[in-house]
Amino acid sequence: MMKHAWDSYRQYGWGHNELKPIAKKGHSTNIFGNSQMGATIVDALDTLYIMGLHDEFKDGQEWIEQNLDFSVVSEVSVFEVNIRFIGGLLAAYYLSGQEVFKVKAVQLAEKLLPAFNTPTGIPWAMVNLKSGVGHNWGWASAGSSILAEFGTLHMEFVHLTYLTGNPAYYQKVMHIRKLLAKMDRPNGLYPNYLNPRTGRWGQHHTSVGGLGDSFYEYLLKAWLMSDKTDTEARKTYDDAIEAIERHLIRKSNGGLTFIGEWKNGHLERKMGHLTCFAGGMFALGADGSPDDKAGHYLQLGAEIAHTCHESYDRTVLKLGPEAFKFDSGLEAVAVRQNEKYYILRPEVIETYWYMWRFTHDPKYRQWGWEAAQAIDKYCRVSGGFSGVKDVYSSNPTYDDVQQSFFLAETLKYLYLLFSSDELLPLENWVFNTEAHPLPVLSCGVHSLLNHCSRTKRLSCQTFH
Repeated sequence: MMKHAWDSYRQYGWGHNELKPIAKKGHSTNIFGNSQMGATIVDALDTLYIMGLHDEFKDGQEWIEQNLDFSVVSEVSVFEVNIRFIGGLLAAYYLSGQEVFKVKAVQLAEKLLPAFNTPTGIPWAMVNLKSGVGHNWGWASAGSSILAEFGTLHMEFVHLTYLTGNPAYYQKVMHIRKLLAKMDRPNGLYPNYLNPRTGRWGQHHTSVGGLGDSFYEYLLKAWLMSDKTDTEARKTYDDAIEAIERHLIRKSNGGLTFIGEWKNGHLERKMGHLTCFAGGMFALGADGSPDDKAGHYLQLGAEIAHTCHESYDRTVLKLGPEAFKFDSGLEAVAVRQNEKYYILRPEVIETYWYMWRFTHDPKYRQWGWEAAQAIDKYCRVSGGFSGVKDVYSSNPTYDDVQQSFFLAETLKYLYLLFSSDELLPLENWVFNTEAHPLPVLSCGVHSLLNHCSRTKRLSCQTFH
């Protein structure tokens, strides 16, 4: 599947951000600005490397050496460029040792720093790579920045400081953490919107799905990546999860555990495909939970995995919808037409993989195999893989997009699900939210980072 996706992109979309597999031409969206930045190449590199597709990897590396240029007049999403490009380049560097990936990651990171020039230090959502001018999405609550966007920079920025000796990256993300720690949280929950001018919350919406999701993930992963020395991150995670359990997690009448969304003072009994990553997160965070609750969180991960599998199993195509409800007799099923699509998303398979790693229950491989077969049957077209618009229709229409995250995440997690635990063991690697593996920074690095970013006199380079 990876070879078909890559070869199709190589043939019809090379250098473009993504591929239209039916029209057989390049595709891009506004998150990458208006330029051809080869997003699929950067996002897919580590997957190619892990799968041993070294000729393809070399082609990708050559394109990056010759064509990946960040001096373009282009407005990009800080979050998307961080997780896909910086994450992808760093992982390719750590896996292959090829300097070019580190050099390009740092070049790009420098272009993202102006996004933090706001009254609060909470970055803008968008930044112009040429001018450094930033602004927020027009649709976000009253000019707010988004929790999952400014809260999903930590892993990559800590590694940037570690690799360059420049404390600025570490300082930027620690400043965000300190600012959030001082703020009141309604019901202990973090709203999805924060105004970067005033430092106040926007609408009181809270979600473990889109707009919130990876903020929580990165609290846990900051602790894991620090070799479990960043106890502040762990405590923040534990407190957030406790509030989420109290206010957002419920059991349906049919016995399915789901995570709802808090909106305007009440719980919406709807769960998004994006939220399905949380099963894996709960399992990953089980070890190190307070009050001997490791078993509880592993069980909670298993219940979320089961619910998300049901969302797949209750469709015609055996592929999950974008969002599904839990009310009026209908459970784990999409109701609205605009929520019935599947765009090659990885979150459910990601959770299967984590659950497999922690339990070795064969059902997770069975479920992953069902998903792999369904994707291959209904999403494969002659020019690559496409999303489908209605998973409840036996004759679905295609959306004609091969997402870069399909190669970065969906196929990587599937491959890892059927691989040995020795391939990228979780004690040595932490995966960013785009499935790019970054190494755990051994004991002591965290305190040195703290020290050198405070004193500024000590170059972080000294301990690298």
